[in-house]
Amino acid sequence: MNAEQRRAQMVKTQIEARGIDDPRLLEAMRRVPRELFVPAHLREFAFDDGPLPIGQDQTISQPYIVAYMTDLLQLSGDEKVLEIGTGSGYQTAILAELAKEVYTVEILPGLAERARQRLQELGYTNVHFRVGDGSEGWPEEAPFDRILLTAAPARVPQTLLEQLKVGGILVAPVGRGIQQLVKIVREPQGYTEMYYGGVRFVPMTGKALEEE
Repeated sequence: MNAEQRRAQMVKTQIEARGIDDPRLLEAMRRVPRELFVPAHLREFAFDDGPLPIGQDQTISQPYIVAYMTDLLQLSGDEKVLEIGTGSGYQTAILAELAKEVYTVEILPGLAERARQRLQELGYTNVHFRVGDGSEGWPEEAPFDRILLTAAPARVPQTLLEQLKVGGILVAPVGRGIQQLVKIVREPQGYTEMYYGGVRFVPMTGKALEEE
C-alpha cells in the first residue's frame, strides 16, 4: 500500500472504528500526510496505533488521540484556535484544515522551526508561529474560540483560561503522573469542566506553571 492508502486504513481502523464520525475531521486525517511529520527513520511506523518520538524528549501523538482531542473542540471552520505545543506540527496541520486561523506556540526552537518549515512546504497559510512559553499563551491575539494543549500541566494555567472567549472550548491533558483529558467551556459566570478518561502526554513547562 502507498501512504495515501495506509492513511485511509489508519482512519478506518483506528478512528472511525472507535466511534469518531465527523466527516470533516475524518477527511482531514486522511488528507494530512502524517508520514512527513515523523523522523525519516520511523516513517514505516507513521500509521501505527501509538505515539512516536520526534526528538528532544517529545512525541507525535497516537492518531486516535489527535482525532479525539480535535473532535472535542467541535470545530466548524470559523474558529481562531490557540495551540500550545507545536511539536511535530501534525496536530497543527489537522487544526489548520478545520479552523479559520491557528496560532501555535512551541517552547523548543528546534522543533518549532522544523514544524514551521514543514507546514509552509505543505502550503498552510493560516498558521501563525511563535517560539516561547506556552503557559503564557498569546495575549496579543486573545481571545480565542478554542485552545488545545498538547502537553500536560498539573493544572490549566489561569493565563490560558483568561484567553478563552465566553462560549469557547479548551481541551487539555491535565495532571502529573496520572493525567485526565479535560474539556473546559467558558461560561458567562465561570467555567464548566468535563472529563474524558486517562491519557499520557509529556509534562508541560513554563513560567505560569512555576508560579502556582
